[in-house]
Amino acid sequence: MAEHSTDLANSALDHGLRQLLGYALKRASAVATGDAARVLEPFGLRVTSYSVLCVICQNPGVTQTQLAAALAMERSNTVAILDQLQKTGCIERRRSTQDRRVFDLHPLAAGHSLMQQASDALLAYENTTFAALSKDERQTLIRLLTRIHQ
Repeated sequence: MAEHSTDLANSALDHGLRQLLGYALKRASAVATGDAARVLEPFGLRVTSYSVLCVICQNPGVTQTQLAAALAMERSNTVAILDQLQKTGCIERRRSTQDRRVFDLHPLAAGHSLMQQASDALLAYENTTFAALSKDERQTLIRLLTRIHQ
């Protein structure tokens, strides 16, 4: 009981901040990202490695530069993630036929399988966590958030 009253008191402390969109986004993002990390951990993935794997699986032949741009990452930061995904047999790098200095990234069967399993787990998590939002509300929220970062 004392713990519950402490939670209520603490939630009142940031009442003024909760009126700010950026603060609300930060809190929501922290919850979603932390939970997603826990969901992905049994698959040996982190949020960023899952994102990288998804982009490669959905866009076979994407280059490292294109991948980094799509995920708003530094190109050099993708190297360790790509190395790990390649080491685990999820992707392969192929020298581009158009530019020998560039490698195209291709998913392997293990990568497709891992991405599907992790995606199913994330979808189940989201369906539970965001159950208070209807499907239309979720789509609206995604559309609004997309407008902010574009």
